[in-house]
Amino acid sequence: MGICLSARIKAESPWHTGVSSRHVSTDGSSLSGSNSKGSSFSIPPTPRSEGEILQSCNLKNFSYFDLKMATRNFRPDSVLGEGGFGSVYKGWIDENSFAAAKPGTGMVIAVKRLNLEGFQGHKEWLAEVNYLGQFYHPHLVKLIGYCLEEEHRLLVYEFMPRGCLENHLFRRGSHFQPLSWNLRLKVAIGAAKGLAFLHSAETKVIYRDFKTSNILLDSHYNAKLSDFGLAKDGPTGDKSHVSTRVMGTYGYAAPEYMATGHLTARSDVYSFGVVLLEMLSGRRAMDKNKPSGEHNLVEWAKPFLANKRKVFRILDSHLEGQYSLDVAYKAANLALRCLSAEPKFRPNMDEVVKELERLHDSKEMGNTHSDPVAGAKPRRRSDSKEMGNTHNDPAAGAKPRRRSAGDAGNENTAAAYPRPSSSPLYTK
Repeated sequence: MGICLSARIKAESPWHTGVSSRHVSTDGSSLSGSNSKGSSFSIPPTPRSEGEILQSCNLKNFSYFDLKMATRNFRPDSVLGEGGFGSVYKGWIDENSFAAAKPGTGMVIAVKRLNLEGFQGHKEWLAEVNYLGQFYHPHLVKLIGYCLEEEHRLLVYEFMPRGCLENHLFRRGSHFQPLSWNLRLKVAIGAAKGLAFLHSAETKVIYRDFKTSNILLDSHYNAKLSDFGLAKDGPTGDKSHVSTRVMGTYGYAAPEYMATGHLTARSDVYSFGVVLLEMLSGRRAMDKNKPSGEHNLVEWAKPFLANKRKVFRILDSHLEGQYSLDVAYKAANLALRCLSAEPKFRPNMDEVVKELERLHDSKEMGNTHSDPVAGAKPRRRSDSKEMGNTHNDPAAGAKPRRRSAGDAGNENTAAAYPRPSSSPLYTK
C-alpha cells in the first residue's frame, strides 16, 4: 500500500464511535444500484462493540513484535508516508505464515502505525478494521491484518507500488511523470467502481473522504480506495440521509453536507466530481499559489466545463495530443454533473462508471487536440497507438508531446513515496 496521507483535523461528539451501525434509518433513494460483480463479501450484522468487530473480521492479528521486525524496527528509511493517523512503513512478511521476513523476501506490506498524539485515533482505527475486515473488492485496498496491543494500534495492508494518485498528478520528478490521458481514465474508472460497490444495495456505505491522496495505484495503475476511518453506513429505511458532524478535507466535501451535516451517497459523487476535475486539469482542488480567483478549482473551472469551445482552457497541458475535443468535453460535462449544487441532479456511481467506460473505449481516444481559437482543425486518428505523435501548434510548428506515464518506454517506472504536503482542512 503506497500512502499519501494528509493531516486531517476532526471534531467528533463523544458519543460517536467512528464505527458504522446499520440501525440508522434512511431511504436509500440516493444510493446507486451498483452490482457487486467482481467482488466477494459477506456482511454480518454490524458489530456494536470492539470485541465483536475484531472477532467478526477475517483478518490476521499481528503481534507488535512481529510488525516491529517486519519493518526493521520502524526505521525512518522504511517510511512510505505520513499523515493525521501517523506514519506508514514498508515491511516484509512470509506469504504463508505471515511471520516477519528479511527485507526483499516474502510479501511486501504497508504498516500504518497510529500516532497517539496525532489527529486520528482508536475510533477511526476500529472503523477501518470494521469495513475492510468485511469487504473485498478489486478496487478497495486489501487489509491483511491489525495489531491491538496495549497502546499500540497498527494496520497491515497490501503494498501498492505506485503510491497515491495525488503524487502522480501534482508532484514532478523522475518517479512521477504526468499520467497519460488513457491512464487517467483508467484510474477514474477504477476509483468509480470502488465507490459504486460501496454505494450498492448490498453494501450501503458512504466513503465520506474521497480524494486523490486516498486513491492508491498498483503496478498496473489499477486504482484502489484506502483509508476508511471516516466511512459511514449509508441511509436505509424511510429517511433520506445520515446526520453527522462535518468532517473531511476542504475542497472535496459536497456543499449540502458542509451546510447541514446531511450525508448521502450523492455526497461522495460530488467528491468524485472534484477528483475527476483534478485529473482533467492537473490542478489541486484548493491551491493558494494560483492567481486570485483560481484558488478554488471548482469555482474557477465550472464556467468552462459546459462550453465546448472553452473547455480546453481547463485541461492539463501535459495531455496535449492525447484526446479529441469531443471526448474531453464529455468527460468535463460528466464532472460538471457530478458537481451539481443539487444532489438529485448528480448521477449515481453506476452511471458514472458506464459513462467513463464509454469514453475510455471511444475510437476517438487517439485523436489530437487543437486549440479551436487558433483555427486549426483536429486531425482525425483512428488508431490509439498514434497517441504518442506530436501536437500541431499552428503558431509555433510541431512540438513533441510531453512524456507521460503510460507512454512506451515508461511502463516500468517505479513510484517513490515522498512525504506529501498537508491538504487544506476544515472541521465543524
